Order: sequence, then structure tokens, then C-alpha cells
Amino acid sequence: MDYHHYREALASSLAQRELPFPPAEYQVRLENVRHAMAQRELDALLLTDPADINYLTGYHTFEVSVHACLVCTHETLVLQVASIETGAAVVTARVDEIIGYRWENLDEVIAPLVDLLRPCPRVGIDGWSSGLRVGVMNALSQAIGQERFQEAGDLLDAIRIVKSSAELEMLAESARITAAGLDTAIAAIRPGMTDNDIAAIGAQALIAHGSEFMSLQPIVTSGQRIGVIHVNHKRHVIQANEPVFLEFGAAYQRYTAPMMRTAVTGSPNAALIATQDLCRAIFETLCDAMRPGHTFDAAAQAADELLASQRDQLFFSEVFGYAVGAQFPPSWVEGTGYIAKGQQRTFEPNMVFHLPLCLRVPGQWGVGLSDTVVVTEHGAIPLTHNDWQLYQASDTPARS
Repeated sequence: MDYHHYREALASSLAQRELPFPPAEYQVRLENVRHAMAQRELDALLLTDPADINYLTGYHTFEVSVHACLVCTHETLVLQVASIETGAAVVTARVDEIIGYRWENLDEVIAPLVDLLRPCPRVGIDGWSSGLRVGVMNALSQAIGQERFQEAGDLLDAIRIVKSSAELEMLAESARITAAGLDTAIAAIRPGMTDNDIAAIGAQALIAHGSEFMSLQPIVTSGQRIGVIHVNHKRHVIQANEPVFLEFGAAYQRYTAPMMRTAVTGSPNAALIATQDLCRAIFETLCDAMRPGHTFDAAAQAADELLASQRDQLFFSEVFGYAVGAQFPPSWVEGTGYIAKGQQRTFEPNMVFHLPLCLRVPGQWGVGLSDTVVVTEHGAIPLTHNDWQLYQASDTPARS
């Protein structure tokens, strides 16, 4: 059976069976996008980011390393995927047409796209998308002219950053699973265990409570390694009287609501407690500032003032929050908005952000605490529910 017959067999029994939302949700999204296209006088969008494609069609697969794209015009939605992904497209996507190419033969990618885009004088692309391949763009430019293409990555970002009520329900489910995984993992921490042990316990709990494949695997570091941003578990033994950092994010219909917690094996010292209190003060300031009409910059400036006295001692990423929603590996960061100095976009109700407040003393230790929050008329409120305290883990060594 070739992939054409494979697709046809699935279409007769499982077409759109795993569509994450009702068709009406996708229709509203599509109408919003087409309205934005009309305002910019765009005839088509060429979308290559897996999350953008998912947003408009529902299409999802764990194999996001191969070329896939969605051509959205004012009349049609056409999804192009590798031959091995046509089954997933049939089962998960709401589109007008699915076209496949043999994944071992990239020469089959370009001709169908040229046919679709040739009638479109103005085509929007996201030039910063990791899914937009240089080879594809070069071939299309040579075939129909580079002048047709214009940057439009912000078009879909401006729509995706504001969540529907259905999306908020998915994020709330992710928040529930994330919390269950963190509770299970943090309660297991003992001196003598490795960071891998805790990550494994957390991963098992996340999956057992309903998580799909995650956009980022559980993050666990301890002691000095917390002072290095974006390292992860690596068989390091947890010591007595040291902090352990955890950051988890369950995926539910691809939506992720992350959360950070920090434990201490024994009693936290004064420096750890002071850093915990600073994280919480920054969080409360941010939530109060995240009101409709206020800028991302203003919220970041208000939070940054609290860091002023510690700026020489503590490393912070300078991003106080980033938008989250439906994502795919390698990250749960949506990329549609960042709460940071200089960002002049204004908050709107139902924007959702992870506030990753991790303060690090490089090469020594760190404290990370966070919540995922939703913007309301009166400020941001948590979807996850951190207690904003250092968890005091047992100081009794694990049995060998």
C-alpha cells in the first residue's frame, strides 16, 4: 500500500477524529486571519511554523523536523506534509486539501507550492520561523519571483496571543497536570538521589496524569548547576542542604502552562529565603501591572525596579514573561509576545504568559519560582497555583 492508499483508507474511517477543537473554533480563527490578510492586501500566507499550522487547522504530529507548510488564501487552506505524515494530517487537520511529498525526495516539495502561489501577487511569510527553509524559499523565489514575498510573521502572532475561552480550558488542564507532576517530583527529593531520578519521577507523573508528548522535557538541576541557565538533569547527585530547581510543563492538546518550583534539602538559609521573597514581590508587581492598556514595557520597568539593589549579585534573563499557548518541541515558548523593557505592545484580556522568575548567583545557586497567568480587566491571575515558597525536602539521605 502506498501513501496515497494509506491516506484514503484513513480518510474513510478516521478523518478529523483527533481535531482538538470543534470546527466552529477553527472557522473563527480562519476568518480573523483572512480579515487581517485583507487589511494588508495579502493574497496568501505561507505558514511553516508547526504551531501556526496547528492553530489554523489542528494538525499535529511529534515529527516536526521535516518540511510542512500551510498555504492560506482567501478561498482555500492547503496543507503540504511528508508522505509519512499524511495519515496524521487526515486524522488531526481541518483543511480543504492535503498534498504529500515523498519525504526522501525533496524535489517534490516545490512544484505544488509554485502552482498554489503563482496566482497570488502578494504572499506573506514569517522569515523568522525555524520551519521556513532556505532551500524552499530560494526555489520559490526563483520560480515565481522574490518580489512576491513580504514579511508578515506578526500577523498571526497578533491573533494567537489572545486566547479564546476554549484555549483557556486547554491551558487550565495543562496547569492541573503540571502541578500534579511537580507535586510528585518535589515530594520525592532526598540527598543522594540524582537529578535524573527526580526528572524521571516527574515525567512519569506528568504522563500518568494525562500529558501528551511535551514541548520541553522536565527540567531539574541542583546546587551550583542552578546558577547556569538552561542546563538540565545530567546524573548529578543531590547533596544535603542545597537547593533543587524544577520547571515542568505538561502538554494538553499541545497547550502548555509551565511552572517553576524550588526545594531545599533541609532548612533554607537566609540568602535563599530573601531570594524567594524577591521573586514573589516581582511576581505580585507584575500581576498588578498586567492590565489592559498597560504596555509590556511598563510592567517590565515596574518589576525591574525591585531588582535594582541586587543587580550586581543576581543574574536574570531580563524577560519577565513570555506568551504561552499551543506549541511543539523544542520549546513551549509561543514567541508571540515578551514582557521586557522596550516592548511597547499593550496587554489585552485573555493573553496568557509564563512569568519565569529565576534569580541565579552564577556558579553557586539559584531560586526559581513561577506561575502561568492570564490577563484580566483587573490584572493577571494564575492558571497554575504556586505557593511561592521554598519546599523543604527531607534531609534524610535516600537509601542506596
